[in-house]
Amino acid sequence: MPVAIITGASKGLGRVLAEALAGRGWDLVLDARGAEALADTAGAVSAHGTRVTALPGDVTDAAHRAELVAAAWRLGGVDLLVHNASALGAEPLVRLAELPLEGLRRALEVNLVAGLGLVQEALPLLRAARAGAVIAVSSDAAAEAYETWGGYGASKAALDHLMAVLAAEEPELRVWAVDPGDMATDLYAAAVPDDREPRPEPAAVVPAFLRLLDERPASGRYGAPALLDEAR
Repeated sequence: MPVAIITGASKGLGRVLAEALAGRGWDLVLDARGAEALADTAGAVSAHGTRVTALPGDVTDAAHRAELVAAAWRLGGVDLLVHNASALGAEPLVRLAELPLEGLRRALEVNLVAGLGLVQEALPLLRAARAGAVIAVSSDAAAEAYETWGGYGASKAALDHLMAVLAAEEPELRVWAVDPGDMATDLYAAAVPDDREPRPEPAAVVPAFLRLLDERPASGRYGAPALLDEAR
């Protein structure tokens, strides 16, 4: 069975993507900082009959990243790495004039540095896979200048560029940066707590991610809404 590592898997997009992959027979290594929520997700995902290893921890910790990859190796390797864990830099979001530099550092460490660290740790297994792939969950804020989204957007823009370079350096892999679009998640609620506009549930965009895995288009940056529109 193929094996995937998914960070930030205890809720939101990470959880529903884990459930979708498990439904297709994937074995999974799941990461999140909250042990209780992660255990709940692992229990739900395991109901599909696949093997699930849940490892609570912080992706900025090199030892934790090594633990995730070692767990995947024990399941058979790494066919897919999904870097979904994210940090905003400030909760709620603030303008750049007020953004704590420590918050910016945290966003860069989680969104960018940890992403590269996990790729580096998993790269030998990804290269050995028959169809190795990396998905970095991006954001519209990586490409557009939205007030208060500067720190988070900068970290995601840097992640997009890092993934583009990785694709150039590792042509045998598929490397996709994916903007899932607006979603009703805890992350968005923490970013803009006063926004009461209805937004799609994360499950609505999962078919876009599955389409990438099924069709394996060229490495690059993709928007989930566009992928869904094309599929209709």
